[in-house]
Amino acid sequence: MIAMNFVVGLPKTLGKFDSIWVVVDRLTKSAHFIPVRIDYNAEQLAKVYVKEIVRLHGVPLYIISDYGTQFTSKFWRKLHDQLGTQLTFSTTFHPQTYGQSERTIQVLEDMCD
Repeated sequence: MIAMNFVVGLPKTLGKFDSIWVVVDRLTKSAHFIPVRIDYNAEQLAKVYVKEIVRLHGVPLYIISDYGTQFTSKFWRKLHDQLGTQLTFSTTFHPQTYGQSERTIQVLEDMCD
């Protein structure tokens, strides 16, 4: 089971990245920090996901995320339906369901200060 979220609003890098996609394995607590752009659509994120996560760890059984448009698109849902991954979404007032990624983001932000 993995949790994912984004750190947005960062200064652009030379590669034009302005966000970090945080993907945390809830069992091992290992985290991936993947540079992305805020304007990536679900198809672009899927390519990055396969290259950076599936290639290294295989297809997860469950993914927990917020209701970001990247994660609720028809394409993203269809992709994971075909892969056999169950998508779970946290609620606005219950972010604990993907709290591991939130805590990891907090540590990352503290390191950048």
